[in-house]
Order: sequence, then C-alpha cells, then structure tokens
Amino acid sequence: MAKISNVELARINVRGVVQGVGFRPFIYQLATRHGLAGWVCNTSEDVKIEVQGERKNLDCFLKDLEGKAPPLAHIEGISVSYHPPADYKKFEIRHSIARAGKYQLVSPDIATCQLCLKEIFDEQDRRYRYPFTNCTNCGPRFTIIEDIPYDRPKTTMRSFQMCPQCQAEYDNPLDRRFHAQPNACPKCGPQLELLDAKGKRVDEKDIIAAAVRLLSKGKILAIKGLGGYLLACDATNQKTVELLRHRKRRPFKPLAIMVAGIEEARKHCQVSAEEERLLSSPESPIVLLWRKPESTVCQAVAPNLKYLGVMLPYTPLHHILMRETGLPLVMTSGNLSEEPIARDNDEAIRRLSDIADYLLAHNRDIYSRYDDSVTLVEMGKVQLTRRARGYAPYPIRLPFDAREILACGAEEKNTFCLTRDNYAFVSQHIGDLENLETMEHFEATLELYKRLFRIQPKIVAYDMHPEYLSTKFAMELAEKSKDIRLVPVQHHHAHIASCLADNGVESLVIGVSLDGTGYGTDGHIWGGEFLVADLKGFSRLGHLEYLPLPGGAG
Repeated sequence: MAKISNVELARINVRGVVQGVGFRPFIYQLATRHGLAGWVCNTSEDVKIEVQGERKNLDCFLKDLEGKAPPLAHIEGISVSYHPPADYKKFEIRHSIARAGKYQLVSPDIATCQLCLKEIFDEQDRRYRYPFTNCTNCGPRFTIIEDIPYDRPKTTMRSFQMCPQCQAEYDNPLDRRFHAQPNACPKCGPQLELLDAKGKRVDEKDIIAAAVRLLSKGKILAIKGLGGYLLACDATNQKTVELLRHRKRRPFKPLAIMVAGIEEARKHCQVSAEEERLLSSPESPIVLLWRKPESTVCQAVAPNLKYLGVMLPYTPLHHILMRETGLPLVMTSGNLSEEPIARDNDEAIRRLSDIADYLLAHNRDIYSRYDDSVTLVEMGKVQLTRRARGYAPYPIRLPFDAREILACGAEEKNTFCLTRDNYAFVSQHIGDLENLETMEHFEATLELYKRLFRIQPKIVAYDMHPEYLSTKFAMELAEKSKDIRLVPVQHHHAHIASCLADNGVESLVIGVSLDGTGYGTDGHIWGGEFLVADLKGFSRLGHLEYLPLPGGAG
C-alpha cells in the first residue's frame, strides 16, 4: 500500500514594506530552519513565496513569518493558499519580477544600526571609519531609489561596482548585507571630498580629521547627508552661530543641534523616556526638548526659547564627526531661508558658497531631497511637526479603499498627498512654493511618487485660493487632461478634516482653526474660524472680524 504524503505547497503573498529591509534572506533562513523547499522573490507588488513541506512545518513557518519579521519590515497583509506539492528540492531566492501597473511600498531612510556602528569603530574591521557603511537594517533607501522593484540598477548606487568581498556579502543569503542595494566599502564605494567655498578640492589625506579641525576652529561646513546638505558649526560658539544666521538670512528661527548620544543630550536638555525612545529610534528625528539652564549650547541657536531641537547622529559620517569633535554641532538645512535643501554637489557650490566656508561632499548621488523630521512629545503623545526623513514615503492606512486622487496642498510648508487602494501617500516636507526651486522640487517629487506607487490621479483637490501656486498647478493639470476632475477645498476646513482623519473621527464636530489666513467661500480672506464640519463639508459658525488689507494675496 502506497504511503500517503503529508507534503503540501503553500503560495504566500506578503504586502507592506518588505523590500530593502532584509526580508528575502529572512524568508530563506526561515524556510531552511523549518526544512522547507521552494522560492521567494520580489515583485513590483509584493513578495511572493512558494514553500512546500509537511503541514506542521508550514504552520510554524507562517507563525514565524508574522512574529519574527526583520525590525524594519512593516507587513500590511499576508495571503496564503494551499496546493499539491511541486518538484522543489531546495529553497532559493529568485530574481525580482517587474509587473506593469503594480507597486510596492518603499522603506524610508533609516538611521545607522548598532552592528554597522560596531564595525565603523573597530580598527580591525575593513569598514573602520567608512562613512557609507550600511546593511539591510539601516542606511539610505528612499533617497536613492528611482523606481521599483528596489534593486541596485534602479538606485543611484548603480555606478559603484562592488568589489569581490562586498559582492560575496551581497550574494550570501545568510549575511545581513544580502541584497543590501547600497552595500559598499572603502575599496569600491562612495568617497568623501573636501572642497573650499569656490568648489576647489582641498588636498587632505584624512578628510574627516580635516573637517573636525575646521569645525573646532569655528568654521561653517556644508555636509552632504542622506537627503541633501546640512550646514554645521560648533553649537557652543556664539560668534560662529551668529555668522551662520547672517549668511543664511535666518535671523530668529531656531536651529537644530546634533549631539553624540543620549547622555550628551541630557547635559543640555531634560529627556523623558518617550523622548529618549524617539531620539534613539530608527527614524532618528529632531526632538524638541526642554532646555537646561546649564547647557553650554549658545543662546544664538534658539534665541528666547525654552526648547532645543535635538537629534542624534543617523549616518556613519555623523557618528564619526560627533565622536571626534566632542562638540554639540548645529545641523540645519543647507539652504537660504525658504529655499529647498541643496541636493547635489554642483548645486551646493552654487547655492551655499556664500554661507559655508567649506563643503564636505561625496559622490553618492541623492535622488530625492529629504529634510530632517521634527517631533515633540506633548502629554505623553508623539506629534510630528515636520514629516520627512525616517517616515515618508511610508503611507497612512485608510479605513476604506480610495480612488486615485492627488491633493496638492497649500502654499506654505507644502506637502502633497496621493491616494490609491487603502493608502494615503503623504509626501515628505516640500516647503514654501513661492520659491521657484521649491516648486520644481514639488513637481519632481510628485512625479517620483506617481511612478513608485503607479498612480495616475483622475481627481485633483486644491486650495480655493486662486493665487496659490499649488492651485495654479492643479488648474494646469486639468487643462492638459480633460479626464481630470477638480475639487476645490476651503483652507480651514482642510485643517479640521485632517484632524478628524488623524483621530479616526467621521461624525459632525465643532472645529476651531486658528492657523492663519485662507481664502473663503465668499471671496474674502478668512482667519480664526469656527466651523461645524465633517469630512465631507462644513458650515461657518463664527470667525474673527474682517479687516481691511493693504494688498497682496492674503
């Protein structure tokens, strides 16, 4: 009598942020551990897995798949179907498959992990003091990707050919750098260069040590990071910080600082447990902290304010600089006030040469501008006041399936939003659109999001103000395509609706919007609005008195 086989085949689709986060090697190791054969591959839509073995082993595999996923993975959904076994003898990782019209969630850039940090400061390691060290658990993602699937040829790392050692890591499913697309080392990867303000290369054997000396002497450096240039200087040097403010044309707004670690942060600020978690998180945002009177950070950093914006190092270069300078450093966006952050080297020389004394540049191209995120903890809850690095382009999950819609955003502190399925893809911080470079940043970033997430919006929402550039952009889209339906949105209602969405409220509320001015349904400039509103509409309950304006857009 023939023995009845207990072997089954499971076909599994996994959706979410599951590319570029070590997910395929995790699946390989999981399948091997449970004695399963089959394969795993990336597609433009999801990660597809076929595994076969005894049902009890398949059940254990699925349990571990959900419960032990890599720390940077965000699983949105898993579908499983069972079939008769195939002729699989081993488990393998297959090449990625591109599918027309399909999309995959993209990981944000992530702060340097502890394993990479250990290598960077190990004198015996081949990546000792290498400022571009990364693995599948950390490093650049969104800022280098041009399209999906997330593979090296579709990133700005394609110009760097891996050396045999890096290639061996990349090809080894048991290595944490397996298919780490930015994988590199001092032999084969990106390199630093030090430039003077005119763009002339400064000949230094140890570029980082030279940068440390310059910072210690009170010089201002423009440092190329993950998503653009940051302007850095000694945060304890009042004269240098005042000079930076003068050159940057930013007389009053606070500047952020970077400190070496949590203990250093505690020397300058009060740090709660939740604030410590935020500072040390993979997102590594700027956190607004209550300043201590004994802090040595000069008053020019945040004049007349009780808070300091503090962040920890989030790239290998930052970690090395912070350890070797021994100083808190101002780290503020590399731009003139109201302009977008400078991205490439030529642009930085052109736009920052009147601000920075030197440029600490490198030759890994940045595809997407990416500002630092800003957070604060209020009554125990985390609030994002600027959502960018570490968070975008990860979407907000919607409680319903949405059509493909573009919301263009307002004129100041702009972000746009694209929707499809049950996701809202809110862009990283764009900035004030009155500036030409910022408007170009808006348009380029929108094209990237449309390409990555395969969205061609047929509905475009815009602010009612006729003079906003985001409004004019929406009008131009409609002129180019007769298929686009335009939806005007009143400014203050949009604020209240976003608050409702943040809190999952769909019922009618009395909403108070005191953010500033906005174009009203009666053609007047509104401000200080009390609205009875839900997500679909509103009625005006009360407002501040109208005032005559001398002119301008309002």
